[in-house]
Amino acid sequence: MKTFYKTIVLSDIHLGIKASKAKEVVHFLKHHKCETLILNGDIVDGWQLRKSGKWTKQHSNFFKHIISLTGKKKCKIIYLRGNHDDFLEQMMPLKIGNFSIRKYYIHYGVEKKYFVTHGDLFDNVTTKLKWIAKLGDVGYTFLLWLNRHYNTYREKKGLPYYSLSQVVKAKVKSAVSFISDFENELAKVAKSRNCHGIICGHIHQPAIKMIDGVEYLNSGDWVESLTALVEDTEGNWKIIYYKDWLAQLPPKIKKSKADLAINEILPHGVTINNNG
Repeated sequence: MKTFYKTIVLSDIHLGIKASKAKEVVHFLKHHKCETLILNGDIVDGWQLRKSGKWTKQHSNFFKHIISLTGKKKCKIIYLRGNHDDFLEQMMPLKIGNFSIRKYYIHYGVEKKYFVTHGDLFDNVTTKLKWIAKLGDVGYTFLLWLNRHYNTYREKKGLPYYSLSQVVKAKVKSAVSFISDFENELAKVAKSRNCHGIICGHIHQPAIKMIDGVEYLNSGDWVESLTALVEDTEGNWKIIYYKDWLAQLPPKIKKSKADLAINEILPHGVTINNNG
């Protein structure tokens, strides 16, 4: 049985890097269906693919599944370009059947209207100082690499998982300030567009909150958080953590360790899967 939602929003899958959880996101999609699937930017990590990134069979499987969905007229797929897949600028706007590639999207919920954007267009670092953004990307990639090896050591010692990158985001004042400024600026964008809310990604921080009367929704990512933002038929939104959803599945539906690496998925989707 597939769970139905009016809308599913996924962002920041970063296909093309080792830390991308492509296998898990495909597994999630196979057990859910929706009227509209919004792929809200950084689905493909073009920045890393130009350098040391690697495209795997699992990454191809994601698009094979998306293509299979486009053949089902009941599902509309909206792909919004992010900063890591900015190569899509060359082909926007593009519409083929019920699949389209855009810069932003106006989503009409049951009673509310939402402005949907990846979020990088309202981030001064990625728009005006792109070289700094890429330098930060190098640092984040290094933290993910260090995370993987450090936690392999901790696992062998019987120690719990420790996310270096999450700690950096939570402890570094400039990072905390950036996230707060980012959220507030996007709330202003929604107001300027006469929308009730804003739906974004970009900063890998899943959230549903009210900011100055505006509903702020961030779908998170599929590198660390492993989260999906979903809207039910009554217009209510919630964040689904892959690990929490997986734990609720009947035993017969859960896949083998080789397929899901369930024992390597920590609370709220943080992982120590060395195979990425």
